[in-house]
Amino acid sequence: MIPRYSRPEMVAIWSPETRFRIWFEIEAHACDALAELGVIPREAAKTIWEKGGAAQFDVGKIDEIEAVTKHDVIAFLTHLAEFVGPDARFIHQGMTSSDVLDTCLAVQLGRASDILLADLDGLLAALKRRAFEHKDTVTIGRSHGIHAEPTTFGVKLAQAYAEFSRCRERLVHAREDIATCAISGAIGTFANIDPYVEEHVAKKLGLKPEPVSTQVIPRDRHAMFFATLGVIASSVERLATEIRHLQRTEVLEAEEYFSPGQKGSSAMPHKRNPVLTENLTGLARMVRSMALPAMENVALWHERDISHSSVERMIGPDATITLDFALSRLTGVIDKLLVYPDNMLKNMNKFRGLVHSQRVLLALTQAGVSREDAYRLVQRNAMKVWEHGADFLEELLADKEVIAALPEAEIREKFDLGYHTKHVDTIFKRVFG
Repeated sequence: MIPRYSRPEMVAIWSPETRFRIWFEIEAHACDALAELGVIPREAAKTIWEKGGAAQFDVGKIDEIEAVTKHDVIAFLTHLAEFVGPDARFIHQGMTSSDVLDTCLAVQLGRASDILLADLDGLLAALKRRAFEHKDTVTIGRSHGIHAEPTTFGVKLAQAYAEFSRCRERLVHAREDIATCAISGAIGTFANIDPYVEEHVAKKLGLKPEPVSTQVIPRDRHAMFFATLGVIASSVERLATEIRHLQRTEVLEAEEYFSPGQKGSSAMPHKRNPVLTENLTGLARMVRSMALPAMENVALWHERDISHSSVERMIGPDATITLDFALSRLTGVIDKLLVYPDNMLKNMNKFRGLVHSQRVLLALTQAGVSREDAYRLVQRNAMKVWEHGADFLEELLADKEVIAALPEAEIREKFDLGYHTKHVDTIFKRVFG
């Protein structure tokens, strides 16, 4: 992933140095188990830990060896042997390359998940704080981009909080699903390595043994993991898109923080663009795009092939690094988001009471008017507001058919803004407990 959209902690998980260190730990833990079983000498296992653990693996040297062997795990084992010495012959006993690669990937995805979960916790905290801050900030709700009925900005943020809470729950399950270990040897039958070795390595690395590895861990687990990241990215885009719409000049109900010295356009000095949320929309597209190849990786040939390998070398780092950056950026946007309550009220009143049309419709039906006639009466007055800028309340009061069904006081009562926010506390209780 390019540095522009990367954060160091997540990048470090996918570095060659980290990968080789995990490979070593897998091999060394396996040696401990083999020593317990009497397959290799205990002193050999001890030597492997001491010399290999102190080794500074040379990524360039491993790459040079791989250029000849055309095999990354063999290249690593050859380099490791330079540090360990003669006891290196006991490393990788009964194992196959996928045991190392797949178990390492499980460790990396688990660590990446922990960072992403922390990211989500930070975002949830920011959403909760801002939601309560604007719990009673009345704004217009929109359907199809058109004024619908009043809500509050706090309710909008509470919706986002509830959505990202579900995202977090999904990621917890996806992390659990992906955290499996395979040390089962060629074709996954344990013919040359005891299942105890797998159990031991899994326990040491915080994983679970894969029930049936078939030489590789089944890729349905990975497909679900990356699909989960894609769903989280979609939720990022949903909130980012809302902010982008609210920042439009003719709306301007909320706005990304514009820092001192920031420039919005090389040509137009007046510009304050929603660049962060536009960026988040693009990043979300990238994360989602990586879910499909993960699903296509599920259908491998027989007990294994490596068609999945090249895909995962890219989507493993790229999806997690990109989503980590996106969640952090979104948290910053929410934390510093500028909110304009006066503009919210101004926009809501732009069509002079039109947002109360449903209340009048329902009141007419409750007064004995058929729904069809009630709809006709309300709509014909509403269209005068749309087309001529009339005042909705005044038009209703001047409509003889409406007045015949409803007294003036009751019509006026239907324009009470507080009616629409009376259940905000209930919504907040459901979301935040």
